[in-house]
Amino acid sequence: MADDVLMSPQQVASYLQIPVTTLYQWRHRGDGPPAARVGRYLRYRETDVRRWLEQRVQASNTR
Repeated sequence: MADDVLMSPQQVASYLQIPVTTLYQWRHRGDGPPAARVGRYLRYRETDVRRWLEQRVQASNTR
């Protein structure tokens, strides 16, 4: 999407109110929001982060 905002790991961590190290741990385990390498930088699409979070909210509400 042309209008999709790319977020740095620091921005995603701030949005989720978690430490950046937790975000990297989730990525290593495959539990975090999807990310992509853009050159040497890791970037997250804002829509992917929001979708990932919404899935977690829905899953926690069904328990």
